Amino acid sequence: MNPIRTAFRFLLLFGSAVAAPLAATNAEKPLSLHPDNPHYFLFRGKPTVLITSGEHYGAVLNLDFDYVKYLDTLAKDGLNLTRTFSGAYAEPYGAFNIASNTLAPPPNRFLCPWARSDTPGYANGGNKFDLTKWDDAYFKRLKDFITQAGKRGIVVEMNLFCPMYEESQWRLSPQNAINNINGIGGIARTNVYTLDKSDGLLAVQEALVRKVVTELNEFDNVYYEICNEPYFGGVTLEWQHRVANLIVDTEKEVGSAPHVGGYHLISQNIANNKAKVENPHPAVSILNFHYASPPDTIAMNYALNKVIGDNETGFRGTNDLPYRVEAWQFILAGGGLFNHLDYSFVAGHEDGTFVYPAKQPGGGNPAFRRQMKVLKDFINSLDFLRMKPLPSVVTNKAFAGVTSRVLADPGNAYAIYLAPGDEKSAPREAVIALELPAGAYRAEWVDPLTGSVNKRETARSRNGFVVLTSPPYREDIALKVVSSGFKSPR
Repeated sequence: MNPIRTAFRFLLLFGSAVAAPLAATNAEKPLSLHPDNPHYFLFRGKPTVLITSGEHYGAVLNLDFDYVKYLDTLAKDGLNLTRTFSGAYAEPYGAFNIASNTLAPPPNRFLCPWARSDTPGYANGGNKFDLTKWDDAYFKRLKDFITQAGKRGIVVEMNLFCPMYEESQWRLSPQNAINNINGIGGIARTNVYTLDKSDGLLAVQEALVRKVVTELNEFDNVYYEICNEPYFGGVTLEWQHRVANLIVDTEKEVGSAPHVGGYHLISQNIANNKAKVENPHPAVSILNFHYASPPDTIAMNYALNKVIGDNETGFRGTNDLPYRVEAWQFILAGGGLFNHLDYSFVAGHEDGTFVYPAKQPGGGNPAFRRQMKVLKDFINSLDFLRMKPLPSVVTNKAFAGVTSRVLADPGNAYAIYLAPGDEKSAPREAVIALELPAGAYRAEWVDPLTGSVNKRETARSRNGFVVLTSPPYREDIALKVVSSGFKSPR
């Protein structure tokens, strides 16, 4: 009997079995798009913007990582999102010049959804995997991770798959025929996430999706990302759509409440930097981008009425300024999610105090996380559901060395961010002309580094304009302008 076909048939049956009905036990409605403004979230009854600076996605699959300490740190820092990979993908030591990479567990410290067999020979230590059996210890750890996150008000992006960028990643994947006992996965790494070239792996992947979605059905603080950076490594759009459909179908089978796009939200990682999304899958509610600076992709896709996120940063040095600018510009351009990739979180330093080398492909540290809380507090001080990108409010666009982003609820509230065009620290003072309806306004100039209000003033719009002068600042500055009768919503 052909072992590949036998495994394939078994997995189809097994995958169906794991989707047996399971009632949701959490009384909270899961994270959803806000019905009044779907560019933002509704979470536990509150309008929500997700902002974080989180570890490199290995919190569950790396047995050496103390995720409770990590989540305690995020909560203490006032952040509300983390991103984790399923274990269908792992990285080798030294990949991408990342020191103490949480996605590169030491030998014999890698945990993934599939159980180990009795056959030795996994490429990173220990026995090979049996792709027809689940590892209960993995799902216990995954569910506790999400439970602990939920207790702290933190949402988890559950990333199901990731392409094999290089042979070194493919060599470590349980899906590779060299690492499993099932006689499948003897293919090129660029064929793994396809509908017709995966050598039996499609059934394995479908069973994994059903299993994860079933196991996590009860949680209100999770959403699913189909695949990290599918635009690399041969991942086809048809395969992504199949996964999205499978998530929706599985949630119907396990008894999830009716909800457009399924019970839990689904994210699709669209592109690095920017891209215009044509004919989005109807089940996808979050459009995530990486390195989205400047945030042009928001205006390109705003009319789709979905959350637009920037859920990975990096490759712009290790200093805070480029990433702080990226975060503020993205959120004040209308984004609803920002996730900085923070390399100060590693095994042994789950409090985010690891001092990484200068060659690290990104930044992150306790001070930067405080800056992200300043941004989160700033946007939460406004009724952002009523606001939309309105760059035309700033009428003097040519003031030297400064770019501006504006969210506005015309006549009521305006959030404006002034970023250095060259992202260099230099003394400056901005004179900004705003086109505002007639009325009286209160203005506050906020330091994005510290959150301190460095200047307060009142102004009256005459002939439709207000001119304001900032206090002296060195890098960037934020401005909140509200009508005299405005009251903070939170």
